[in-house]
Amino acid sequence: MHEELQLHSVLGDLVSVNHRLTRLAASVTGSTESPAVWRTIAVLRDLGPMRLGELARVSRVSQPTMTKLVHTLDERGWIRRIVDASDSRAWLISADPSGLAALDAWREELAAALEPTFAGLADDELATLAAAVDIVRGRLELVRAAASTGAVA
Repeated sequence: MHEELQLHSVLGDLVSVNHRLTRLAASVTGSTESPAVWRTIAVLRDLGPMRLGELARVSRVSQPTMTKLVHTLDERGWIRRIVDASDSRAWLISADPSGLAALDAWREELAAALEPTFAGLADDELATLAAAVDIVRGRLELVRAAASTGAVA
């Protein structure tokens, strides 16, 4: 039971500190871009093309909000609308290479903005952070794989 409580506490802290880190990174850059823009492109990168309603559901925004986001991204050329092979009347939204490049550039800007905050890390601390990222990424990939096969993760 003690181990479960510790895991529960650590996971809560991880989510909380991640939100704080994200807010800090965004504020340090001085960017006025909506985080929803980057989140939408990242969802499309990670999960692939999807219908507007599914994209809204996964992104946890209303369909009208996602319609506006997709319109903005389409105007920038950061997404593509492709015909849904299963229903020729419907469209899938896909990330465009230019949108993926913009997302990569944003990630680089965030990392550069945060570097001074973490500049004094010892080698073992940096290795610990890298290992933590690998662990979290691996677990998220398990969830993704289970979801794509219909299994419960």
